[in-house]
Amino acid sequence: MLLAWIAFSSAGLAFASVPDTHSAASLHAKYASLDERLRNNPFRRALALDSAESSNELKGDIYALVDYPFSTVSAALNSPEQWCDVLILHINTKYCRATTDEARSALTIYIGKKTPQPIKDAFPIEFTYRVAAATANYLVIQLNAQEGPLSTRNYLILLQAVPVGNGQTFLHLTYSYDYGLAGRLAMKTYLATIGSGKVGFTRTGKQSSGQPEYIRGMRGVAERNTMRYYLAIDAYLGALAKPPSMQIQKRLHSWFTATEQYPRQLREVSQSVYMNMKRSEYLRQQTSQ
Repeated sequence: MLLAWIAFSSAGLAFASVPDTHSAASLHAKYASLDERLRNNPFRRALALDSAESSNELKGDIYALVDYPFSTVSAALNSPEQWCDVLILHINTKYCRATTDEARSALTIYIGKKTPQPIKDAFPIEFTYRVAAATANYLVIQLNAQEGPLSTRNYLILLQAVPVGNGQTFLHLTYSYDYGLAGRLAMKTYLATIGSGKVGFTRTGKQSSGQPEYIRGMRGVAERNTMRYYLAIDAYLGALAKPPSMQIQKRLHSWFTATEQYPRQLREVSQSVYMNMKRSEYLRQQTSQ
């Protein structure tokens, strides 16, 4: 459904200032408080996921411990061009172009279907890219767009990172956006039709068979996309050890394999469809810049 993929499968990036509470010290404190959830969870990785919904805002948060040194993470994620290579892994990202001038850095991202699609049929959104903090012990990256389609606005991806020892880094990824009446109506239509069977990751109970019940509705949408963006970051970092010519293949394979760990939430197409589509989109992205 066109309204669904334009308004709700799109990259969630937004304009917002980093709150004062978002500091290296508070992120270390959050890491300590999440120790049990990072060690014991259903994700088969050191990860915790939260989501929230208000009358006009949808938000997802992922906290994760990754086996990459902070210096590697910081160097790999501190330029808009690198973020284009991250975001193209998301199944709905059709194209990403980074531009930088004296005033600002920006990403133009085209969002579309989960199948091959010409750029002219995808929806372009321009996001501002900002390094809010970059020290030897703290990294904060913001990607933001004040307005989106169908009365959506204030799209945000905020990435924070701190070193935690043993060559590991603790990441916090926030994905959120606000929506108005048109966006709410589009989402209700989507959730009542082709999105009716979609679920998120938060467990809400058990079925009579003993299988878990998962969150649905708008929080489910936020959780699925937050996870897709996190897995894109993780796949990008995991490919850095490969020679440059082999990195894109590694990223694509890693992203798809990771999503297949959660088929109930994230399975959309076969591996061959995803790989072929993304190879073509990546080549299009590289040759047109």
